[in-house]
Amino acid sequence: MTSTVDIVTIENYREKLPRWDPNSKNHRYALVDMGSNGIRFSVSDLSRPRARLLKCLYRERAAISLFDALNGPSASAHGDHPLVFPDETIKQVSQTLARFRSIAVDIYDVPPSQLIVFATEAMRRAENAASMLEAIHAEAPDLSVHILAPQVETLFGAVGARSSFVDVKGLILDLGGGSVQMTWMDTSGTAGTAGTSGTQGHQDQIPPEVEAAVAGQSLPFGAARLIKILDTAHVDVQTSEKAKLQDGMAMAFQTLCAKFPSLAELAIEAKGKEGKDKTANGSSGIDIFLCGGGFRGYGSMLMHNNPIQPYPISSIGSYTASGKLFNKTKEMLRINKSFDGKIFGMSKRRRAQFPAIVAVVEALIAAVPPIRSATFCSGGNREGALMMMLPREVRDSNPLSLPDDGEASVPSGPAQVDRTLQEVLSTLQSAFPPSFNLTSVVSVFSLQLGPLYASHIWGRMGESEAANASSALHDAVNHADSPGLTHLARAVLAVTLCARWGANLGPIDQQLHQNLRELIDATDPDAAFWADYTGAVTAALAIVVPAWPKSSDTIKDRISFRSSAEHGKKYKLHLEITISKEASRGVDLDDIKDLFKSVGKHNHEKKKVAVKVNALP
Repeated sequence: MTSTVDIVTIENYREKLPRWDPNSKNHRYALVDMGSNGIRFSVSDLSRPRARLLKCLYRERAAISLFDALNGPSASAHGDHPLVFPDETIKQVSQTLARFRSIAVDIYDVPPSQLIVFATEAMRRAENAASMLEAIHAEAPDLSVHILAPQVETLFGAVGARSSFVDVKGLILDLGGGSVQMTWMDTSGTAGTAGTSGTQGHQDQIPPEVEAAVAGQSLPFGAARLIKILDTAHVDVQTSEKAKLQDGMAMAFQTLCAKFPSLAELAIEAKGKEGKDKTANGSSGIDIFLCGGGFRGYGSMLMHNNPIQPYPISSIGSYTASGKLFNKTKEMLRINKSFDGKIFGMSKRRRAQFPAIVAVVEALIAAVPPIRSATFCSGGNREGALMMMLPREVRDSNPLSLPDDGEASVPSGPAQVDRTLQEVLSTLQSAFPPSFNLTSVVSVFSLQLGPLYASHIWGRMGESEAANASSALHDAVNHADSPGLTHLARAVLAVTLCARWGANLGPIDQQLHQNLRELIDATDPDAAFWADYTGAVTAALAIVVPAWPKSSDTIKDRISFRSSAEHGKKYKLHLEITISKEASRGVDLDDIKDLFKSVGKHNHEKKKVAVKVNALP
């Protein structure tokens, strides 16, 4: 490369990224990621107070493989051929970026200073990268292209993966067309802490995400590069390259263990329990978070073969597979080869690359102690770059406390709304027995979904209950990969809201409802029961308080819950509902009792709810 190529490093990335000013009148940002397998473009809104949601307004992908352009069909599998972009590719890329620039600036009103283009492995390796940059400048003179150093690519990829979750503790890997990155991140306990390795003073000097990126490893074994070797190289070369991949993956993991004591301790614990756990689905092990097109392809294959069929949520973002399922690489290879139909989420190109993807997965499995779970992330370099523009207090904020504008039935503005919200949640929680630990079971409360759930309670009050029950299922399933909403969280939210509206479903929705319940039960056998119960309690609250409460006292003055539990051969929950004289006027108390009739009927026959409804004289 020539000196005209702009390299973004760990030392200068803050100066290269656009600045996020909370007082700015325009919080729209556009990013273009020139990856090895395709060029991705998006426009996002980082307006306060919902900047943490990284709201995407527009996205597009150009199917231009820079890796294929550098490594044409006649190129040597040994990589000893000139790495030069053809003139046609240079023209295609420059015109595509000029089009993206026009969409961002002319249509979505993104300030040119808030548009950034960055490139990764292919542009790092191209001998004529400067020629590509000159062509782009000719088509769009004010468009600057930044080439990410491997450490910055690791940083953006890891933070982009983290952007989809409230907390992350695990290995983060990103598989693109030309390379694969691995790093470690731990945000549990202290928000935003990627890991700890040294003194407090050292952490003060280096942001934890950056510390993780510096320790992270990048290996030149992307899916596009590796499949070319597997398809064209001599068997000895294939064996040699696979050995290099496995050694590199093992070395990367050991390097991270040496850097982060928390990971090393987890690895030692997992290895110690490996013999005791008869499967890779035990309680111990390493959790991994996977992003990049290659890994998402593997996740799509796992979803295609998930024990729950049809799997109820289509998005690969936040899909979690057990270690036992993740390790079935041979079975996934067999299905990819033998299955003639369309596999959702996998293009022909991705299926052609699948043997290479599996080779990377097998190297990962061999390098890491038992993998407990594998979660696939929708976020990537673009989301990571956006996150790193935001101040730490915004990055570390809980995205689940920021529901989208179009979803909330909660009034905005008054300071008392927060107090009322807390009263809504406290009232719902008071329907659980005092001895019950709300964190011990998967629910809208333990998953930190309380504010989001509450914002839906009084929505769509003008629609029928049947329509709202159906909508609750489909809205939660198609929640546009909102940060913090894992597949489990979506399923719990869907089933609980469906129960809030009576769960009176037509035949077309009954299968979806059942499969969402199976997804919940696979994690916690009691979770679906408590989702039904929470929904029924919510329905009772909404009958007595038929709109968002004007104040916290509105609820206190109208309804209260008290419950106790009886343990025996069957778990019997006694719930007493007390309604004020004014609120009970014209209300059939038997109708409120009937809300609980179906609770415990869905494969939870060992649990029973007895309800008593009182109206104050």
